[in-house]
Amino acid sequence: MFYKRETYKIMPTKVLKFHDFFNEYLLPNQIKNGAKLIGCWLTDTQDEAIALWQYDSYEEYVKIEKRVLKDEMHEIAQKQLLKLGNLFLEKEQDFMTSLGEHVPQKQNIAVSGYITNDKNETLLVKTYWRSDTWELPGGGIEEGETLDIALCKEVLEETGVEVKLEGVTGIYSNGETVSIVFCGKCIGGNLKKSSETQDVRFVKLDSSNVLSYITRGKFIPRVLDAMNGSCIPYEAFKVRPYRLIKRLGGTLGKN
Repeated sequence: MFYKRETYKIMPTKVLKFHDFFNEYLLPNQIKNGAKLIGCWLTDTQDEAIALWQYDSYEEYVKIEKRVLKDEMHEIAQKQLLKLGNLFLEKEQDFMTSLGEHVPQKQNIAVSGYITNDKNETLLVKTYWRSDTWELPGGGIEEGETLDIALCKEVLEETGVEVKLEGVTGIYSNGETVSIVFCGKCIGGNLKKSSETQDVRFVKLDSSNVLSYITRGKFIPRVLDAMNGSCIPYEAFKVRPYRLIKRLGGTLGKN
């Protein structure tokens, strides 16, 4: 992994304004274009803010930075910075590479949904950082979230569509990330783009055109498996004592 550390020298009286500017303008543009924020910290003296970003490699960092600078959000941020005045006195950045894993490795978990409407059209999105392909909507899960809740939230945020899930169509792993694909139905909402999606639409997918939309190799099996229509059961539950939260498919019926 490759890391970038940004250090901002700020005036304690402008901490809140800097915090708002970072979260409203700088962070969304970086996330939108593929960067990952490890964390942001403020020193005890409140005169220094530090942001740590993660990239797969130096080459990936260069690509992301080019997209960030070309993005219209960057221009908007610069104009806003002029309006606000000197939010920080100085900005420094340096770069680091990892010397290895010093904590037990955890696999990332991602969810995505093969969502269809009453016309049997499939919901697809095109993100800013993978603009060469369409894909199923979805994303990562937060600590404490169940898979179904995380996916419904991600689909709504990315596309404006409310969904009802029906089951799991496939599980895919590359050793670092486990991706679980659900199938489901659109039950409401209106299509809209988000800070992560540059295009959102329902598409009539079939064997003759699916590869025209889904062009990245890792996404193709997920969509083809989901198009098959077979689902395995999914269950979310609590323990001590056992309490069923959500079950999709299987012999116990559907919720």
